[in-house]
Amino acid sequence: MANVGLRIIKTIHRPPKAVIEAFKGLPVAAIADNMNRMSCIHARLRPMNEVPLLGTAFTIKSRPGDNLLLHKALDLAEPGDILVVDAQGDLSNSIMGELMVRWAKKRGIAGFVIDGAIRDVRALKNLGIPIYAAGVTPAGPYKDGPGEINVPVSCGGAVIHPGDILVGDEDGLVVIKPQDALELLKKTKAKNLAEQKSMEEIEGMSWDRTWVDKALAARGCEIIE
Repeated sequence: MANVGLRIIKTIHRPPKAVIEAFKGLPVAAIADNMNRMSCIHARLRPMNEVPLLGTAFTIKSRPGDNLLLHKALDLAEPGDILVVDAQGDLSNSIMGELMVRWAKKRGIAGFVIDGAIRDVRALKNLGIPIYAAGVTPAGPYKDGPGEINVPVSCGGAVIHPGDILVGDEDGLVVIKPQDALELLKKTKAKNLAEQKSMEEIEGMSWDRTWVDKALAARGCEIIE
């Protein structure tokens, strides 16, 4: 019998590991620029440490302040998965702390993206697993449900499906649909080469700045001496 709002979908389709790993080390900003700046997770979800994030979305939709379904996800997710939790941005109760992250690391889980609050931040900074969250509070969670696992979720203003590729660094997070990955890789690598050329031009004081005046002229900017 269907039980919308309290259900677990075990099987998800993950992209090939080689495709995911190809994004390793690529700047999130460069990836986002090639997605028309429309696939970034909101800046209010900030990194809790300096570990870069890369993996496949394993999604959880939870009631605000409740982590029962997140606990179940810890046992279901596969190595390389990123646990993405839609806790509706609520900061009243933390839904994750040190013990859960230590268990996740032992199981090979590749990181967390939590649109909600966490705690035990000092410990989480040193566990070597990437964590992004909307806030921090010492108030602990409830464990009553309801919630869902591996359904589309809204996290930081972005819709994330199970199996999407997530990339994160100090700037933030970007969501990649697997069907777009190969074309996006090509464009991002080309952009990186172009930016390296610009850096060389800056060093040599030869960076072309004529586009600025052209853009202003096209918009009818008045320049007063």
